[in-house]
Amino acid sequence: MAEQLGKVLLIANPVAQNGKGAEAAERATSILLPTLADSFEFAFTESLGHAVDLASQAAVFDTVIALGGDGVIHEVANGLMQIPGPHRPTLGVLPVGSGNDYARSLGMSFKVDRACDQLLKSMARPVDVGYVNGQWFIETLSFGLDAAIALDTMERRIRTGRTGTVLYMESGFDQIMNHLDALDYTMRIDGGDPVIGQSITFAVQIGPYYGGGFKVCPDAHLDDDAFDVCIAHPPITRLKGVYVFLRAKSGGHTNMKMMEMFQAKSLEISFSEVPPAQIDGERIEATTFYITMEHDALRVLMPPR
Repeated sequence: MAEQLGKVLLIANPVAQNGKGAEAAERATSILLPTLADSFEFAFTESLGHAVDLASQAAVFDTVIALGGDGVIHEVANGLMQIPGPHRPTLGVLPVGSGNDYARSLGMSFKVDRACDQLLKSMARPVDVGYVNGQWFIETLSFGLDAAIALDTMERRIRTGRTGTVLYMESGFDQIMNHLDALDYTMRIDGGDPVIGQSITFAVQIGPYYGGGFKVCPDAHLDDDAFDVCIAHPPITRLKGVYVFLRAKSGGHTNMKMMEMFQAKSLEISFSEVPPAQIDGERIEATTFYITMEHDALRVLMPPR
């Protein structure tokens, strides 16, 4: 099925996973190049936002593969969404990051050799893309404690060199013990009447995962034309917070009485102060967030199911 990929551009983040991206890109190129031959090109990102620029200028390609963590995949998707739909290349993912949540939703292996083999055998499928305050997102948008954990995890990764779920758990316990803060919000769901509430965590998901494999919205699907929303309402003690956090790893938190789960096609959320907030693992700052869905906006390579 490799011929279905057409002309391919690989955009790689060389510093992904604390510098392992360059080695992974070299390995991926050695696997893909013999099969794709003259239809394969390669580019390293050089700075924050560079992948957006590279992808936005990739209309001459049929497929753009993002190699790195959720951050570079987020950037590539934002670049591709600048290209008009009929000319928009298909997105492929080679996960080399600490979280790899979008890759989990796609069913991609975290091993470079296996993931390359999957890409060569994959089919392109249309998926939904979210839009908030001028940015596109493909997996997760969250506010409050869960976002604070994700942002703290990035800082800890840089400082310690650790990656993966263990790092997220370490950050999670620290934030729960020291920053279990309730946020006041006003929300409109699908243009309806305003709803006033408080949240400890507030996740708006396209796919089920965030935080390196935490299944915050177990029933979320990439192509169902709806956001899955998970809100944890106060009061929550530190002990209960740890319990919910541990249950969320496998999606076992959804039936707890402090949890609110629902679906929506659009949301308007205003907080009383700037909340900790993340979009596909990257920081986003505002007090009001206008969130909409574009159904089947991006074709993405997925391994056979």
